[in-house]
Amino acid sequence: MASSRALACYHQLIQMANITLCTLEEPLLQPFWDYLHTNYQDTLRSPLFPVIISVSTYFILVALYTVLDFLAQKWHCINKYRIHPEKPVTWKKIWRTLGLTTYNHLVFIFPASVCQWYWRPPTPLPKEAPSLSQFMFGILACTILFDFQYYLWHILHHKIKWLYSNFHAIHHEFSEPFSLATQYQSAWELISVGFWVTANPILLHCHCLTAWVFMMFSIWISTEDHCGYDFPWSLHNLVPFGLWGGALKHDLHHQKPTTNFAPFFSHWDWLGGTSSDAFTAKSKK
Repeated sequence: MASSRALACYHQLIQMANITLCTLEEPLLQPFWDYLHTNYQDTLRSPLFPVIISVSTYFILVALYTVLDFLAQKWHCINKYRIHPEKPVTWKKIWRTLGLTTYNHLVFIFPASVCQWYWRPPTPLPKEAPSLSQFMFGILACTILFDFQYYLWHILHHKIKWLYSNFHAIHHEFSEPFSLATQYQSAWELISVGFWVTANPILLHCHCLTAWVFMMFSIWISTEDHCGYDFPWSLHNLVPFGLWGGALKHDLHHQKPTTNFAPFFSHWDWLGGTSSDAFTAKSKK
């Protein structure tokens, strides 16, 4: 009798463990994905959707930072977080950067988007959402891969004079970056960077939801790199051991163009001997 009860308890424990494991393995993002899939299927399947979220994310972010730039001129509580508080962002800088950004989007991005919309078939939408671990790891993997790609691209465009003069020099017109300087660059740079952001999730076989969030995440951290602010909640102050460069690191690159080539992480500059001593000292404080 006792053995049969023990066996019954054992079976109950096994069943409870199986239920728990199934619950943990069930994608936490599934309800959100089901909602999007049910209500916005046509929008999500459009080849224009990634372009729309990328462009809108960028302009929303730079609009917020630009408002901060103007408020910083009157409010010390904001200006004290600027890396160069003595050099305000002027209307002249804003119109210059906004003009080139708008030109590149109208002349290059918009026609390419129309061609993509015309030739590319609708995006297939899987019924299952990615698990939370797949989602997070996919974004991290895409970010690491992009960081390596841009590090090599960046070094080549600084070391080879023809590439620098014809394509990358325009991005270095401002020695103190601000948010709108993020995409103040040649069309070649804008297109090549956009290509990697789009291609990496495909290369790594990511879920389309992961790919879209990675696009927005990469735009956010790129804008934060150029924002000109050192907030306590900025990503470079949250990631330990100086592993994340952020605005401080990229600001030093604009002042010392032979250093700090990696866009996000710090390890490639450490390994390649291209890390700025000033940034290394700052990160150890």
